[in-house]
Amino acid sequence: MKSPRKLLAGVVAGVVIVAGAGWAVGSRLRSPADEAARRAAPRASLVTAAVERRKLVSTVVVSGTLEYGSPLPVSLAGAVGGTSEQQRATRAPRQGRLTEGSVFLEVNGRPVFALRGSVPMHRTIAPGSKGDDVKQLQRALRRLGYGGPVSGVFDQATIAAVTRMYTKKGYEAQQPTLTDRQAYDTLRKAVQSAQETLAAEKKALDQGRDVLPLKMRLANAKADLKAAERALQEAEARLVTPEDETKMAAAEAAVRAAQEKLAEAEQALAEARKQPTPAATATATPQPTASTDTSLLELRVQNAQADLAAALEARERVEEEARQAREKSLVELRKAVRTAKEARATAEQALRQARQLSPTRLKVANAGKDVAAAKAMLAEFARTYGTSIPPGEVVFLPKLPARVRKVSVKQGQQVEKEVATVTSSAFTVTGSVEATEAELLRTGMEAAIELDTGKTYKARLTAVGDQAKVPGAEEAKDGSEPVLITPASMKGLKPGTAVTARVTVGATKEPVLVVPVAAVITGADGRARVRVEYATDRTRDVEVRTGLTADGNVQVAGALKEGDRVVVSGA
Repeated sequence: MKSPRKLLAGVVAGVVIVAGAGWAVGSRLRSPADEAARRAAPRASLVTAAVERRKLVSTVVVSGTLEYGSPLPVSLAGAVGGTSEQQRATRAPRQGRLTEGSVFLEVNGRPVFALRGSVPMHRTIAPGSKGDDVKQLQRALRRLGYGGPVSGVFDQATIAAVTRMYTKKGYEAQQPTLTDRQAYDTLRKAVQSAQETLAAEKKALDQGRDVLPLKMRLANAKADLKAAERALQEAEARLVTPEDETKMAAAEAAVRAAQEKLAEAEQALAEARKQPTPAATATATPQPTASTDTSLLELRVQNAQADLAAALEARERVEEEARQAREKSLVELRKAVRTAKEARATAEQALRQARQLSPTRLKVANAGKDVAAAKAMLAEFARTYGTSIPPGEVVFLPKLPARVRKVSVKQGQQVEKEVATVTSSAFTVTGSVEATEAELLRTGMEAAIELDTGKTYKARLTAVGDQAKVPGAEEAKDGSEPVLITPASMKGLKPGTAVTARVTVGATKEPVLVVPVAAVITGADGRARVRVEYATDRTRDVEVRTGLTADGNVQVAGALKEGDRVVVSGA
């Protein structure tokens, strides 16, 4: 029989075992509600971001390659030299730097000069040529130190400057070819021959008798006209004739003499009337004597007055006759001038008709026309005869110095189309951006070029859209626009390097409050708001004003402070 202690220990151990088994089984057994609660998703929490204070810079990113800018295919405008023979390169263009005034290449042993200018070479510049291309050439000659005017006319001074340029480079300026010289000599001899024929026909005409009377008549008519015009001019300049002038002087003298006689008679009468009358006496003998003397004096006065009136009348008559005589003379002289003009015109017409009808006159006229035509042809040829610049011997490039990047013709090959491609001396980055980004870009904006090493260089946006198109480059994809960026310095940069350029389209001057763009909500009223978390999972709406947007962040202003947490997403 077992002891009580051992029995108690066995019972306790059994209870423990049973309880442990029950706990184990109970821990694995759950109700459907407990199981559903255990498998449900955890409660969502808010995703927030801190409000920061910093400078905001908005950029447009362009990927591209550093290359020398403005590639330009170059072709010759025409023949090199004064011949139409096959054009063959005797010295091909050389890659590298190309300066103004240098020889770009040689064709048939003749030079092709590179000069700066925007007007393309399109014709032979010959003596007398005028235009903007000539003025452009003259400016280039002056820049290179060869002198000459800037008149727009290819004159002798410009020809001398061109000759100096060719000579300095070891060439001779283009002179007239043998064919041109022969043509010029032929035209010159044609003029001489026509002039000799005209002289011979004129001599035959002068020796002819059929028009000699008409010539004499014309000469006499011309002489008569000159005499009539001279007589009319003298008569118009003279107021009276010498005869009339003598008559008027005599009439004037008669008037003065009559005036003197009248004055003497009036004076004698006045003195007689002043003498005292004798005292009245019984005898009246003195009175009749005094009366007789006064009457005589009065009679003299009356006669003197009559003489003066007659003298004045005579003078007026002489003056009137002189005036009428002058008018009559002028009328006759004017008539004589008209008659002389008619006579001259008649004589000229008669001589002209005689010459036209005469075979000799016709020969002279035809010979004169031949001389004029020969001279015109010689002048037209001489206008372009002399030192010239063939169209293929100058290449005008918009910018110099430049670089020859690609050579399209080799020595000995025939020159037909493109001979080389030149670029500017400065690096550029070409690329494209989306049309929406292109609307933000403006020429002159600051930019930065970043290499793979992380080093950056200052740059500037120089062209957008059509102005940024590069000849020969691939066209921008639909919905994008080409851009052109130029570094501020070429130091440390190498052509062919892949770079990333960032164009600054906007930046804040001072540090500002910024939040993620996703944190800004626009309400139905059109106002922007953010949700600020002020306690765990508890928020409040704060109205804000937005500004610059860059790199997923946006500038905000409102009842916010640095460090606030704004909701980006969440329940």
